[in-house]
Amino acid sequence: MDFQTTKDLLDERYEKFAVSSFIDNDPIQIPHSFSRKEDIEISGFFASMIAWGNRKMIINNAKRFMRLMDNAPYDFVMNFETKDLKPLDAAVHRTFNGDDMRFFVRSLANIYRNHGGLEAVFSQHKEMDKNLMNVHSVLFEIPHEARNMRHISDITKGSAAKRLNMFLRWMVRDDGRGVDFGLWKGISPSSLLIPLDVHCGRCARDLGLLNRNQNDWKSVLELTENLRKFDSADPIKYDFALFGSGVNQNPVV
Repeated sequence: MDFQTTKDLLDERYEKFAVSSFIDNDPIQIPHSFSRKEDIEISGFFASMIAWGNRKMIINNAKRFMRLMDNAPYDFVMNFETKDLKPLDAAVHRTFNGDDMRFFVRSLANIYRNHGGLEAVFSQHKEMDKNLMNVHSVLFEIPHEARNMRHISDITKGSAAKRLNMFLRWMVRDDGRGVDFGLWKGISPSSLLIPLDVHCGRCARDLGLLNRNQNDWKSVLELTENLRKFDSADPIKYDFALFGSGVNQNPVV
């Protein structure tokens, strides 16, 4: 498939899937239930962190996490007392459990009190790889168990960091379509990296946009660079095209 044909297909699929109804079946609906900036950030962080497996289960469990935080995640993070953390035993999603939830509540409290909040931690550098390394470092600067670390990707170990890149897409992009939030103005959409998962990777390979077989960090960089050829200012808009085609089983070739 030549360049223009591929671009036309990607643009057509972006137009098809980047619509408000996308929210109804996606974890991004969790932060869409809030209006306060910090509530959107924290709820989005938790929803993206557990975004693996069945999407319906992800959404249901993320909603439960928010109820455990009294549907006021920022107030909970900033004002919890020790007794408030016991009910978080019910925060379970696959390998994620209450101990993990308690750790990340404490870590987020540290981030908002001592580091200027999630936006500041994610936007220390112009290079997105350095930002992702900074996030990992700051999240785990407080005492933690080894098991807590499995829920946040470490790109220095080759991880694709799909969930962190998806969270960044949610917070940074603003195309006026009402799906992504465009809350964080200090990060350019042009610097974002593709949230690479099985669906996205399969479609990218079918289109000849990704040669590597593994869904790893090197593949993230390869695919993102190829998507920038189609739209250098907003390459990750094509996440909708690739993921939407894959998850909805719409063939791309």
